[in-house]
Amino acid sequence: MIKTIAVLLTCYNRREKTLGCLRSLYRCNLPETYVLDIFLVDDGSSDGTSEAVAKEFPLVHVILGNGQLYWNRGMHLAWDTAVKSGNFDFYLWLNDDVELLPNAIVDLLEVSHANNTIVVGSMKSRSENKATYGGRDLKGNLITPNGVPQVCNAFNGNLVLIPDSIYQRIGNLDPIFQHCIGDFDYALRAKKNGIKSFISTEYSGYCEEHSSLPQWCLPEVPFRKRIKALYSPLGNSHPKYYFIFAFRHYGIYIAIKHFFSIHLRLVYPRLWQK
Repeated sequence: MIKTIAVLLTCYNRREKTLGCLRSLYRCNLPETYVLDIFLVDDGSSDGTSEAVAKEFPLVHVILGNGQLYWNRGMHLAWDTAVKSGNFDFYLWLNDDVELLPNAIVDLLEVSHANNTIVVGSMKSRSENKATYGGRDLKGNLITPNGVPQVCNAFNGNLVLIPDSIYQRIGNLDPIFQHCIGDFDYALRAKKNGIKSFISTEYSGYCEEHSSLPQWCLPEVPFRKRIKALYSPLGNSHPKYYFIFAFRHYGIYIAIKHFFSIHLRLVYPRLWQK
């Protein structure tokens, strides 16, 4: 019996990275009974990403965004489009800057079948050969693959396999979040529903870590630019969205504490350098 995996991506002006990611996806090994169906949201790219994808990968469903979706809302749209297009056995989140290793999907499927749960692909840096993204423990530290499935508390959304049975319980990413936080929110929503998340037994691919702190954390950046950076969709800890996340999962005291600490760091970034 054929089983289907809907692969979900969103992109913006990273044509070569997006194409490279798709090439690595098509090179992945798959069990004979599995097929992939790929849904890519192009959120207003001006570098010809959609045209290049359509030319090289004509079977990919390209969904045009409005240019204001960013990662979380782009992934929400890709997932919603996939659900409306048919019935799938699994949904696979995939960042377009990931280069998958050949056995990545096979590993995720094996762990998922063994535990009937969410499985997170662990990423590493090609240049430094260190863990960059994946499942995290209760303190927020990355968990390194060791050959066996390990439970994680939360996860980055670079590569995540979600069975349809879990989607039916948890639903889609919450579109209240624009860019960041939605992946962590999904992990904790699943945890609250008694669903464990595991990491892959081996590294699943390459994805380079962001090289520096966000601009709003840097003392050398002028104050007005720091404010703009913090409140931009790409600000990493946008006060509004982070407050919603913290309140939802940790309560009002923690939410208020983080709201003030974020702004304290904005005003006095040098305190954190010490």
